[in-house]
Amino acid sequence: MRGRSSRRYPILRARVGAIGSLALLFASAAALAGPQPSTPAGDNSMTRQQVVAALGGAPGRPELSSRSLAGLDLNGIDFKGANLSASVLNGAHLRHANLAHCNLTVAFGEDADFRDADLRGAQMFSMQLQGADLTGAHLDGARLIGDLSHARLDGASLQHLRAGADMTNQSMGLMNARFESATLRNADLDGADLSRSDMKFADLSGAKLAGASLFRADLSGANLRGADLRNADLRHATLIDADFTAAKLTGARFDGATLRNTRGLDDAQRRGATGLR
Repeated sequence: MRGRSSRRYPILRARVGAIGSLALLFASAAALAGPQPSTPAGDNSMTRQQVVAALGGAPGRPELSSRSLAGLDLNGIDFKGANLSASVLNGAHLRHANLAHCNLTVAFGEDADFRDADLRGAQMFSMQLQGADLTGAHLDGARLIGDLSHARLDGASLQHLRAGADMTNQSMGLMNARFESATLRNADLDGADLSRSDMKFADLSGAKLAGASLFRADLSGANLRGADLRNADLRHATLIDADFTAAKLTGARFDGATLRNTRGLDDAQRRGATGLR
């Protein structure tokens, strides 16, 4: 398991390589985010009062892109689907905040407190969330390609999360969701697309993953004790040293998966599962 010091590197550190490719990613993300407001250099930080004023201003989607909200107390604020692309939320307090359908493309939320926040349907493309606390948060239907290494998502709702790897940008390297060493105990990931995600050493004990796609996902060393994986797609997944003790694997597909040194498969519910010897 890697140390926490590695969390500070960008999600694409080992995959993009050249600085030019990273610049191309940010340019593409900026295009997705739409027009950016003109902000004087070095004058992009805001207070809570300014954030509230901006959200209560002109009608339409509030513009808070490229702003620094780091460390602010933003608990309970309704962001009304705001454009927060390229914003900095590192260490911010967003407990019970309403961020549903917000644009968080290329935003930073490292070590931020998103407990019980509403992020349903949010756009979280290339978002940095290392060490963030999303305990009990709602991310149902969100589009997530980002780094959640060491993040906490215990009891979070991620039903139908769209976290499958972006296969249209392979020239810049594989862009996928990273949950390495994250905790997702008892999280609800039913029907989630986690294809090609990095979930090495993740704690998914008791998690609901019924019907989830884990196609080519890397779950090496993952804790899946008591997890519900009924009808899940684990084809070609890497499951080295994974623990399936008391897991529900009825109807799951393991064809082509790497199952070296896995534990608990003999005790798991396996009726109708394919690809298991």
